[in-house]
Amino acid sequence: MARGSSFVCQACGAVHAKWAGRCDACGGWNTIVEETASSGPGAGPPSRSAGKGRKVALVSLRSDEPEPPRLLTGVGELDRVLGGGLVPGSAILVGGDPGIGKSTILLQAMAALARRGKRVVYVSGEEAAAQVRLRARRLGLADAEVDLAMETGLKDVVATLDAAKPEAVVIDSVQTMWSDAVESAPGTVSQVRAVAQDLVRYAKRSGAAVILVGHVTKDGQIAGPRVVEHLVDTVLYFEGERGHQFRILRAVKNRFGPTDEIGVFEMTDRGLSEVPNPSMLFLTGRDQWSSGAAVFAGVEGTRPLLVEIQALASPTSYGTPRRAVVGWDTARLNMVLAVLETRCGLGIGGHDIYLNVAGGLKISEPAADLAAAGALISSVLGRPLPPDCVLFGEVALSGAIRPVGQPDSRLKEAAKLGFKRVVAPPGAKIDGLAVVTVETLGDLVERIRNSDI
Repeated sequence: MARGSSFVCQACGAVHAKWAGRCDACGGWNTIVEETASSGPGAGPPSRSAGKGRKVALVSLRSDEPEPPRLLTGVGELDRVLGGGLVPGSAILVGGDPGIGKSTILLQAMAALARRGKRVVYVSGEEAAAQVRLRARRLGLADAEVDLAMETGLKDVVATLDAAKPEAVVIDSVQTMWSDAVESAPGTVSQVRAVAQDLVRYAKRSGAAVILVGHVTKDGQIAGPRVVEHLVDTVLYFEGERGHQFRILRAVKNRFGPTDEIGVFEMTDRGLSEVPNPSMLFLTGRDQWSSGAAVFAGVEGTRPLLVEIQALASPTSYGTPRRAVVGWDTARLNMVLAVLETRCGLGIGGHDIYLNVAGGLKISEPAADLAAAGALISSVLGRPLPPDCVLFGEVALSGAIRPVGQPDSRLKEAAKLGFKRVVAPPGAKIDGLAVVTVETLGDLVERIRNSDI
């Protein structure tokens, strides 16, 4: 091993003493690469013999200074996820699959800021200026005063930003940037870490909001070490399927706002357009009288959201039944199936089970247990649920239905969209909706079997 070099896993950032075919930390194969660090700003901490440190001024926690005003991007769904707009001096990391719309939504946001008189810079390390202008013309943004820079050298990028003094900056993408303080190829763990550190440092000293675009791995994680996510203030993920026209922007970390908000966009020929009523979008085109479909009244952040959960139970042709899930947790599906089999006596063990959340949305809250169970029961018994009915509630291992948070918001959204009845745990109540209370999952099985909902 050369002096000053180390072997670093490009998937998780773990450092090894020598090269190996498999990383002991994450289990990845052929991910360990030798990287050589040189002296410089990104090479690492100085030795103790470099001298004593300077004294840092201490300030009080209490302060009468007003909070800095946020920069509203003009894209309402993006501002919602950010917690009210861009915070000056913040660093934001945006990740997502290739072609999901990261560059498109950020170019739209920068153009909206520029049209309101803000100085913005868009730095692209992947496209030429002509390619960015072509996309801007397609999106109807060619008249926006957005300054473009096509550069991958970090030192040149920072020098340009210091001279331009923008209020918002987009770096597309952080994996294409390289720092001469690290002797490794762009995109490696050491380079991504050094580039992110310098850009975050620039954001803090200049007061500009810096947005970093990050590539994702096959597992859906932002490429590079997790330390990059720890360095920035906010981490946003774009979710969605190529076969669907809408995209979900979700915050997984936010030092200046909530981490459970989502923004919903629809991909059109004019770029990403905001969806003011996502529930109506997710329920469009559903077959109201087919078995195996249930409408779930969920909540994402402060936004109530209705979505259809589809289930299909088919007699298996093999010794081991198949379980396939899209948009929900496989472990929770297996738990609900076990409760139905053990507590409710529903013969489901000899069936292949397919469960899908319509529209490409990913659901993580336990309140979806009851809706998923309703769809499964409906498919097994061949009895459709009423089309004007929504369900929500958490299923316990005992078969009991447990209450969930924000029931009023769920019920109000259902009533607003024309639903007439709701299957919910005890305690749910709202004017205009007939509430069917179920205390156990067995009650739901009997009601669906007898068409008593």
